[in-house]
Amino acid sequence: MTAAMPDPAPPYDGRHLLADLHGCRGLDDVVLVEAALRAGAGAAGATILEIRLHAFGPGLGVTGVALLAESHISIHSWPEYGYAALDIFLCGRRHDPAAALSAIAERLDAAEVRETMIARGYGLPNP
Repeated sequence: MTAAMPDPAPPYDGRHLLADLHGCRGLDDVVLVEAALRAGAGAAGATILEIRLHAFGPGLGVTGVALLAESHISIHSWPEYGYAALDIFLCGRRHDPAAALSAIAERLDAAEVRETMIARGYGLPNP
């Protein structure tokens, strides 16, 4: 008699968007950066659990993360170069990382955005 195999885990489908924002303003303003992260999470349809930010001081950058029920959005900024690095990782197709990026880029007044989308997950067919 052969033991029954458990049902395989359902597939997990996530998208991980990496973005470089150039020509930004306000990257040393922790209040503005928090508002941008909140706007991005809202635009993506994500649920914020907590936002943790650290400002390095006047004229210096901000680093932080929005912890989401669906994963996270992180930012690291270099105001002296008008540059911010973003990492937007969201689970499931109903959440929109591109909308999050658009909302954040708009609030930070980005002149140029470069992005790379990476498919993440298990139990999915190979591309």
